[in-house]
Amino acid sequence: MEKIEPKTIKIDNEDFRALFTPELLKLRDLFAKRNYEIRIAGGAVRDLLMNIRPADVDFASTATPTQMKEMFEEEKIRMLHKRGEEHGTITCRIDDKENFEITTLRVDIVCDGRRAQVEYTTNWQLDANRRDLTINSLFLDLHGNVVDYFDGIRDIETRRIAFVGSARQRIQEDYLRILRYFRFFGRIANSPEHEADTIQAIIENKDGMAGISAERIWTELKKIVVGRMADEVVKAMIEQCQLQKYLGLPEECNLDRFHKVYTRYPKDVEPMTMVACLCEHEDQIAEFHRITKLSNDERLLGEFILHERQAAIENFDNDDWWIDRIVDLEVRPGHENQPTRLRQRLIQLARSVLADEDRIQKIQDFEAPKFPISGRELMGAGVGRGPKVRNVLFHLYELWKKSRFTESMESLLEHARDPDIPDISKEGKMKGKR
Repeated sequence: MEKIEPKTIKIDNEDFRALFTPELLKLRDLFAKRNYEIRIAGGAVRDLLMNIRPADVDFASTATPTQMKEMFEEEKIRMLHKRGEEHGTITCRIDDKENFEITTLRVDIVCDGRRAQVEYTTNWQLDANRRDLTINSLFLDLHGNVVDYFDGIRDIETRRIAFVGSARQRIQEDYLRILRYFRFFGRIANSPEHEADTIQAIIENKDGMAGISAERIWTELKKIVVGRMADEVVKAMIEQCQLQKYLGLPEECNLDRFHKVYTRYPKDVEPMTMVACLCEHEDQIAEFHRITKLSNDERLLGEFILHERQAAIENFDNDDWWIDRIVDLEVRPGHENQPTRLRQRLIQLARSVLADEDRIQKIQDFEAPKFPISGRELMGAGVGRGPKVRNVLFHLYELWKKSRFTESMESLLEHARDPDIPDISKEGKMKGKR
């Protein structure tokens, strides 16, 4: 690779100075003592240039993992055995107060589109060249000098999102970079317009996304769908690049509903709420789960929204319907005993149908009544044991609900031997799709 003379600028702002804890100063002196270079790398440098205090700070060094371990052992500094050492990352804890992750400079030797075989180097340019985007290829030494080989400083200033070098090559090294491109575009760009060559490179290489693990896809996508400019970014992913198949999304996504919900609630929706906005049928959530391997809670939220959305639209201003949903979710016999989480599911449903703040507040403030009967009272009344108790319990629950929660235990027990009690095992799917 042709040697590039890096551009440099000086940072000396409050966010940068705030990083310099006594522990970081000690780390800096340790590396300097042994003539190893150490710099802040990647996202933290980008954030500092955008006047954002970084939440996480990663470090890069010319020291190899072996050299770092020898140094920390000699200085009696504890090392934490985290995943990443096989990739050249050592984590140390200074004075039992602060952790630091330091990764040896690397060059990608062989890439298969998912992971790279690496070789250590002391060449900062080579390490910068293996990174995905120009805005993430910056280094910052611990004296405040930003080192920029690929015009990342300029791209931050102009809010341009560009791959380092060839977009096609960077994508083929790791196809997840397609989603990283869109995530950072949403975070940083000032215009919804993408560079034509970048979009073309994504289209040409999108089939490679089929080999990316479900966890990696969802980690990126969940940030995109609730991130800045989410509606514009998702529109480009779907309409321009046709990435649905690789994300587990339906071929026909409802971008209009996604736009309306995101515009109304840009900060108060969960990722699965926004995914559900793109879908029309519950089986589409099942397909999305197959691709992304959702958590149980995420899957249930998506299913709940799809199951209840049409009824929520039809009962938009019906207070009783919303109250019944709360009671079904939190009070109905056999519920999950997670009232806070279940209430949040209903709030997400309300937002997905563009409910106003008054409706949301009513859902949040409503105090669910207590159903006055349990299986113990029924058995005490001589109902018996087994499935019959459950059938009677649900029958009485429905009667209690119809009374708008006013029937007492005594009056309900009078119906424990009604002749027409339904067998709930034949109902099919549970009401409320908990």
